[in-house]
Amino acid sequence: MTASRRLETRPHPDDRLDPGKTGPQVMRHVTVNTAESPIAWLAARGMVTPAQLHAGERLRADYERAGLSARVTMRWDVAPPAKGRGGARASDASLARIDAHRRFHAALDAAGPGLADICWRVICAGEGIGGAEKAMGWPARSGKLVLGLALDRLSRFYGTG
Repeated sequence: MTASRRLETRPHPDDRLDPGKTGPQVMRHVTVNTAESPIAWLAARGMVTPAQLHAGERLRADYERAGLSARVTMRWDVAPPAKGRGGARASDASLARIDAHRRFHAALDAAGPGLADICWRVICAGEGIGGAEKAMGWPARSGKLVLGLALDRLSRFYGTG
């Protein structure tokens, strides 16, 4: 039996609507494959609240934006800075990466030492709950409960709940 893949378009987590502005507002949209994220899989089945899902997606976005995922090859997306051109944009990208790095580590600190591991494994590394339970030596079916506790703490940290 194959899992159906559903693509959704969502606003980017960093984009904010300006309530004082009238007319159309510029907002980036991202396409999300809900079948690729274990936390989205749980949310689609009603096992995670919308606030928990949003907090988990914010952690994952910070993880990706900070560039903390493993790389297999050379980075081709970063060119050396040109003299006199693009300096401000390059520094803005660096500052955004640094901010994301700080937010990611602050969020894991807010989750706590016992809960940060499941957050990283399931949300950031995309590992299934069963695999995470086995890797950490936990009893079967305990990962969902522990992940829920961790997501509640992340939700408080990100202000989504």
